[in-house]
Amino acid sequence: MNNNELKWPLLIYEELKETEEFEKKLQKIFENKESIYVENSKDFFRIFLNNQNISGIILNNSESIKMLVKEIRRRNKKIPIIILKENDTKELDFDILKKIDMTLNIFEDSENFINGRVSKLTENYLNSIKPVFFGKLMDYVKEYKYAWHTPGHTGGTMFMSNPIGKMMLDFYGENTLRSDLSISVPELGSLLDEEGPVKDAEINSARVFSADKTYYILNGTSSVNQIIWKGRVTKDDLAFVDRNCHKSLNYGMVITEATPMYMVPRRNKLGIIGPVKLLEFTKEYIDKMIGENIKLTPAQKKQRVKMSALTNSTYDGLCYNINKIKETLESSVDNLHFDEAWYAYAKFHKLYNGYYAMTDSDNKIEHPPIFASQSTHKLLGAFSQSSMLHIKNGTKKKVDMVVFDEAYLMYGSTSPQYSMIASLDVVSSMMEFNGEELMSETILNAIHLRKRIAKLDYEAKKIEDWFFSIWQPLKIKYNDKFIDFQEVPDSYLLNNQNAWSLSLENDWHGFEDIEDNYVMLDPIKITVKCPGLNIDGIYDKTGIPANILSNYLINKGIVNEKTDTYSLLFLHSIGTTLTKQEALVQGLIDFKKDYDLNTSLESIFPELVESYEEKYSGKGLRDHCQDMHEYIRDSKLLDFMDKGFELIPYQALTPAEASREVFRGNIEHLPLKDVMNRVSAVIVVPYPPGIPILMGGEKINDKSKPVLDFLLAREKFELVFSGYFADIHGIQAFNDSEGIRRFHTMVIKES
Repeated sequence: MNNNELKWPLLIYEELKETEEFEKKLQKIFENKESIYVENSKDFFRIFLNNQNISGIILNNSESIKMLVKEIRRRNKKIPIIILKENDTKELDFDILKKIDMTLNIFEDSENFINGRVSKLTENYLNSIKPVFFGKLMDYVKEYKYAWHTPGHTGGTMFMSNPIGKMMLDFYGENTLRSDLSISVPELGSLLDEEGPVKDAEINSARVFSADKTYYILNGTSSVNQIIWKGRVTKDDLAFVDRNCHKSLNYGMVITEATPMYMVPRRNKLGIIGPVKLLEFTKEYIDKMIGENIKLTPAQKKQRVKMSALTNSTYDGLCYNINKIKETLESSVDNLHFDEAWYAYAKFHKLYNGYYAMTDSDNKIEHPPIFASQSTHKLLGAFSQSSMLHIKNGTKKKVDMVVFDEAYLMYGSTSPQYSMIASLDVVSSMMEFNGEELMSETILNAIHLRKRIAKLDYEAKKIEDWFFSIWQPLKIKYNDKFIDFQEVPDSYLLNNQNAWSLSLENDWHGFEDIEDNYVMLDPIKITVKCPGLNIDGIYDKTGIPANILSNYLINKGIVNEKTDTYSLLFLHSIGTTLTKQEALVQGLIDFKKDYDLNTSLESIFPELVESYEEKYSGKGLRDHCQDMHEYIRDSKLLDFMDKGFELIPYQALTPAEASREVFRGNIEHLPLKDVMNRVSAVIVVPYPPGIPILMGGEKINDKSKPVLDFLLAREKFELVFSGYFADIHGIQAFNDSEGIRRFHTMVIKES
């Protein structure tokens, strides 16, 4: 592909106009190039920062050249910088010469020659930033070949034969379809055979993410998790698993027939999921768990733990000190798996050093092979379902990649989507190009949003009013004294882990017995707290349940990631704009105004009122919030939740054994009220909080009755507040003979 086809413009900045002859000559040289001319630094940086399709920058030798060059290079290490000189009266100093690419006196050579020199620079630049696979894909599409192979839309021509297809073609555009190719294209290599440009792209991604080996996975991180387990774990192997794990890990235990033991994460009084205790990684604790497990055979009790799996970061943004975990484990497990689905960006800013699986300091501490599953599509820019599997070999034990490939091939399609591969390649190249700068801006903007909401909350409290707050340190130790969060310099918050590290000394987080330098809060995961429940578990007289706020914001075009009982999680990812921030803040302010005015639900939630008129007609927003708040408080719903999640039920069957009974049809569908003393056939995961409360094969008996109590309390809540239905995996809701909505689940048939 000829990169000039991109037609990216030059950005030409003339702070001081030169002679009239100079201007004429300059415009003559670049008359056939698209160019943007600016005359002041404000316009220059506005265009430079907001338009990434600039092919080169031309500056005259002005007084501000040093500042301009420094700022350009801070943002872009590779873009060509060309300095125009009419005479030699202003010599460039050594520091500037190191950062620029060319100086030109436009009167000393022909217009054609100068244009050619600049064109060569810009062409080299565009070639240098082309990702290895995506670049080849663009080149291939521009060869305009007739496709006599799959896919059947043949580059989109099929869609041209039908009005419905044409609608799709017009929406997605021709390049999208022309680049949707078959594995029959040898020039682009093979994902499954690991050859050609695809292989080169994966090798590059491994280098960028500090892995020894990286696989591109095109069917989501759920498949990544199962590939890792399938490649390292087999029947009756012991697994030590974070109970706060994604359900795909539980399915991993089903397909491998592993025998699980569980680490139990802490929870604070707000219901926020905390970290597993560090002592649970000690050899003594693991040996104790094995020794006390009555389900293990004598042979299993002699085994080492084959796989230890932990969610990093948690859904609420708590990140583990990986090196501290490795030091504590002392190589007492054979494999370490970190599910970093929401955390692929951590490698690219020093704030997270040591707190991600592929940390560069790994091999300073003895450790087994380490695996990381990352949803590159979640908080980096890959297409949906495009994920990466990273592997770092152990200090002594290496992964046999030929064997591991067999697990990978079980999940890989023979018809991979090339645009998804390209998106993974592009993200890797983007983060290598200026990932640290991107992350610095993202973290800094998240800090500004945190400070903004904290300041509004502070100002409201000064006049005995209310506003929303952020789950974050109220004060931070800075220069040996604690000061208000919003007063701490941005640079300190941006660059110091101490500002975000959880500790006993600063107990804003609400987790008891927290270990020092073990867990930190990720600043780009912002938990907004609603009034109603304090960190000590004490209810306020009035309150705002978070699901009401979440529904309100959705109607304002603002969608949060996760809704707990009194908190909402917002992900401040790369590309979050100040306008987007303002929309959130304004949405919170609008809610406050409608709450204070007790605005009618008919005007706020008309569909809810129309669907359940007898419950909500004539109610105001404040009344509705108060009704739900008092119900949550008086029904002790959160107490039931806490008790249900702090225990591990008796494991009558392994997850794999329970799954076999399901697919044999040896199950019953029963209302929850009838499942006491029965064995759950399936995993039950309430959202929120997104943690399994029951695993397939676990028994509902007197010990685990709090699990049933919570689920029945949730069922009753949904009867009282119709329309506020939770997503509970493993639970189906049906109306009984009296028209009452009841929860049902699957249990194993009794023999």
